[in-house]
Amino acid sequence: MTTPQDLQRYRPNVGLALFHRDGLVFLGKRAGTEGAYQWQMPQGGMDKGESATEAAFREMEEEIGVKPEHVELLEETADWLTYDFPTDVRKKMSSRGRYIGQRQKWFAFRFKGRDSDIRLDTHTPEFSDWRWGAIRDCAGACDTFQARDL
Repeated sequence: MTTPQDLQRYRPNVGLALFHRDGLVFLGKRAGTEGAYQWQMPQGGMDKGESATEAAFREMEEEIGVKPEHVELLEETADWLTYDFPTDVRKKMSSRGRYIGQRQKWFAFRFKGRDSDIRLDTHTPEFSDWRWGAIRDCAGACDTFQARDL
């Protein structure tokens, strides 16, 4: 069990599952990467003083240009989910911070906009391409949410 003190060693982060009305989920191809397994859902760190919900809406607009009026919040994970950074990543980060991993809250949103409302160029681009994909294409992160909520 992770104690509140242990949680301070994990960087606060939010993850976003954006579901199309057809049941598909948004997948972004990580900018500057190659290979078949570079597709992921948007995620990012929380700013000081920001709630997880505020961070989720900010990250969605920064990373994929989707504004709050284009979505409906379906669900948020009740607890923080934690994972440790791989050893090689931790070594690179040791000089920059005290974090041993990340703690995440995941949010499920229903997309109410048009595909043209998705913009990868509104901030420093994190994704070079995007697509709507089947839930099985997004690895374990999508298991967090129940199919009943889509």
